[in-house]
Amino acid sequence: MNIIVTGGSSGLGASIVRGLAAQDGNMVYFTYSSSVDAARELEAQYPNAKAIHCNFADEASIQALLNEIPTLQPDVLINNANGGIHKDHFYRTNPEVFLKGFELNVMPTLRITQEAIKVFRKKKFGKIINIITSAVINKPPAGWAEYVANKAYLLAMSKVWATECIKFNITSNSISPGFMQTKLTSDTDDRIIESMIEGHPLRKLLTTDEVADAVMFYVKASQQINGTNLVINAGMDLVG
Repeated sequence: MNIIVTGGSSGLGASIVRGLAAQDGNMVYFTYSSSVDAARELEAQYPNAKAIHCNFADEASIQALLNEIPTLQPDVLINNANGGIHKDHFYRTNPEVFLKGFELNVMPTLRITQEAIKVFRKKKFGKIINIITSAVINKPPAGWAEYVANKAYLLAMSKVWATECIKFNITSNSISPGFMQTKLTSDTDDRIIESMIEGHPLRKLLTTDEVADAVMFYVKASQQINGTNLVINAGMDLVG
């Protein structure tokens, strides 16, 4: 399969790229923004992994990726990239923050998905896998308004894609992991992390490799599996 992974050079994205590239028959194209050394390291480790520079904050960079998607002929798109988390309480957050966050983290994902769907429709096959967050399920963390709102929007769009595209044998599914220790959450206070571990049913935090395993399940899954959202947080939120 030809697979595109956005934000694939570090954290969860790197775990996804490693898991998929380790499997015979996969060609994994992954985007990176600033982690050049990490991207080159993945390419050196896996001959079937190719890094593509794409900075979601730069229009020319996004357009270059959009132009390349038809050439890549993807079978699977994994929407993982995120430009960061603005942490502040909603009432203190300037409205411009929400607009800029949407432009940085949502609009590029929508545009990339549109281009991938065009390829999928011609192939009469495709899989869209969206990395969301378990924070959209129940009680979101205080101060994460902008991040959670963007993820909730993408979760809603995932359902739209699942509904509109299935007649072309294209599926759209989401994965909503709990808290992981990655670059995205590196500024989290150690005391908060200790508290999360103490309150976790398994007394340990979710790892990026565990989430990557779920991604690989969806990559291999039947097209009958469509429109789902897999919550991974040890049952801390039970979805009926």
